[in-house]
Amino acid sequence: MFQFLARTILRYKLFILIFLGVFTCFMAYKATFVELSYKPTPLLPKEDSVLIRSIEFSKKFGKGENIMIIGVQDTSFFSLKNFQNWNKLEEDLRTVNGVEQVFSLVDALNLVKDTLSKKFIPEKIFGKKSYSAQELDSLSAITRSLTFYKNLLYNDSTKTYLMLVTLNRELITKKERVGLVNNIVNVCKVYEVNTTNKLYYSGLPYIRVKVGEMIKGEMYLFVVLAVLVVSIILLFLFRSIRVVLISLLVVGIGVIWSLGTLSLFGFDLTLLTAVIPTLLVIIGVPSCIFLINKYHHEYRHHGNKTKALYRVVTRVGSATFLSNLTTAIGFGAFIITNTQVLKEFGIVASLNVMGVYSISLMLIPIIFSYIAPPQNKHLTHLSRKGVKRNINRIVLTVLYRRKIVFAIAIALICAGFVGVTFLKNNGYMVDDIPRNHPVLVNLKFFEKNFNGVMPLEIVYDTQKPNGYLSSGVLVRIDRLQKKLSNYPELSKPVSIVEAAKFASQAYYNGKPDRYRLPSSFEWGFILSYVPKSIGVSDMFARLVDSTGRYVRVMYNADDIGTIRMNQLNQKIRSDIDTVFKDNSKHVYISGSSIVVTKGYDYLVDSLFVSLPLAICLISFFMAWMFRKWRIVMFSVLTNMVPLLLTSAAMGFIGIALKPSTVIVFSIAFGIAIDNSIQLLAKYRQELRKTSHNIKASVIYAIRETGISILYTSIVLFFGFGVFSLSKFGGTVSLGVLVALTLLIALFSNLFILPSILLSFERSTSLDPDYEPALELSAGFEDEDDNNDNPTIEKDV
Repeated sequence: MFQFLARTILRYKLFILIFLGVFTCFMAYKATFVELSYKPTPLLPKEDSVLIRSIEFSKKFGKGENIMIIGVQDTSFFSLKNFQNWNKLEEDLRTVNGVEQVFSLVDALNLVKDTLSKKFIPEKIFGKKSYSAQELDSLSAITRSLTFYKNLLYNDSTKTYLMLVTLNRELITKKERVGLVNNIVNVCKVYEVNTTNKLYYSGLPYIRVKVGEMIKGEMYLFVVLAVLVVSIILLFLFRSIRVVLISLLVVGIGVIWSLGTLSLFGFDLTLLTAVIPTLLVIIGVPSCIFLINKYHHEYRHHGNKTKALYRVVTRVGSATFLSNLTTAIGFGAFIITNTQVLKEFGIVASLNVMGVYSISLMLIPIIFSYIAPPQNKHLTHLSRKGVKRNINRIVLTVLYRRKIVFAIAIALICAGFVGVTFLKNNGYMVDDIPRNHPVLVNLKFFEKNFNGVMPLEIVYDTQKPNGYLSSGVLVRIDRLQKKLSNYPELSKPVSIVEAAKFASQAYYNGKPDRYRLPSSFEWGFILSYVPKSIGVSDMFARLVDSTGRYVRVMYNADDIGTIRMNQLNQKIRSDIDTVFKDNSKHVYISGSSIVVTKGYDYLVDSLFVSLPLAICLISFFMAWMFRKWRIVMFSVLTNMVPLLLTSAAMGFIGIALKPSTVIVFSIAFGIAIDNSIQLLAKYRQELRKTSHNIKASVIYAIRETGISILYTSIVLFFGFGVFSLSKFGGTVSLGVLVALTLLIALFSNLFILPSILLSFERSTSLDPDYEPALELSAGFEDEDDNNDNPTIEKDV
């Protein structure tokens, strides 16, 4: 197959160049349509009960994901100047395009009891446009007496006040939301200048905009950094500017194809898909190294450029094909998950890994066929004494110190199993952001003063229309709220019970001690005071559904991590069972905090399924290529050691299992096993040459492939190390953990795998009639010319 490819590539060079150019231009055009994801991507499958209930909840009560929260800590909030500036800020925000509603203490209502008409009259506490200092003092006292607003719109003990800004639902799912949030912040800056008070921002729209902008900025930054790092390494290894430029051209086209692929499939940029361009730069360069190394080696051997390029495709193309295939499988394993964001990542990454391989296989031989052959100074990297000296040390260690190698390996494996026991599965809603980032600083501010901003909802199905008017329903909800008040992670609730307490306080002329749940006898009188102009349904809007059957209890929760959130969820469920007893089956818990927690757990479980799948698929492909299960088993087990030790490092250091860290294992395994393929490819060839002399074959395999393995490992290690500069903890973990895994895999494949082959040499002898599925080559041997097509030079 690869002989046919070699002839085709070298014979139809111009046609292939034109095709690559046209197709790359098309993909570049499609890449201009790629947009950042502005919609929340559910982590749960569509059939999951938690997600189904969340969707049902949104249909009944609407989504609360369009509210931006603004907070201020001001000991002089009710001073004339500061209050007027706060009022002015609210008025200015209402003029911002995309802002639908603004609500703060300025808009607080008080229910005034009219004994003549026996009705409640809703009055705005701050109904005038201007006040004297004495009037503000009086009105602030009234506000503090209304318990309903306490710890909801303000925290009197910390002098913190909130403003809730409702944004257009359609606008916050489009790229225009970036401008909307920025406009709001710019308006707020005027208030900060006028009062010298610092404002804090949070809420899902604000968080998603700021995180999205970080994702977009880092995508470009890491592509540039990756290009810079691999350029320096290539220049150091090859001492040739044109080698660097050709390699960058290959991966540059791959980056364009990856963005075009996103557009063709209709995928948006997410935190995961944004790292694909950088990954292709890092992963694509090793293929270039193998191909260019082979070309230089062949040309130095016989000085025939055409023959050298032919051998590049036929002998290295097959081995790099399998190497890239295993890497693509590592990414492609994510496709089996039911999580859309992982499917998109798996599809685009796996396709473009093979795409970069195809580009390198076509473009490198074609470009080198047009330019002058390499000079002697370009070939000096093949004879570096320092590298060869280190390779010889590896050979001596494998030959004479295998017991030490095995002892170290066993000790590390034992330590690995110990470290794995410390691993924990934990993730946060606002995950992986630096502690000093404004998004997290602001979130902690709201958690400290109002117990968080992450919605947690409890819904009670009363089983009948207008069931919320029943005093028995109110009593049960009140009992539940009293139990949940023991959990400091939860905010003050908003429910019909709190509204009923507010009405009770109004009925008794605003006395603070009357802020309590009215008795069933009192409830009838109090309801009669609600005027028809307001209506019961209006007074309890958003607290019950349109039929009055479903009752909602709204909480906000701290971002306490999935472990504690699961524990809290279980405690709440237990309290529900205690309070509602037989009716507890009609009560369920929902909200973003619950959905995200369940989604994280599901995602981690799915990723653990993808790793065994990747290992099985790679094993089957290697067995098909090498036709020997024992060799494949040795290779797979050898490359499981780095995964075990990386898991142990995570356990010892305290890095939790979460989506951003679990994906490391499938990716790292797919890349790490490439070294085994290169080593085993050469080992298999040497077995045939040496009449199955395993000792000699292992020595030759290490000496011939060791340089290439070292080169590619250096590129991959420093390439993935670029991600350590990210602002996202997950991206940092991805880079550091993959780099660590590949570093361990380097020693595992150069020391442990050869030691195993030598120790089991009797068991691994190949049959005389053994033939591989593909002609594999590691790309550094000096074979005889007899196996080449004698007419190749004439054909091309």
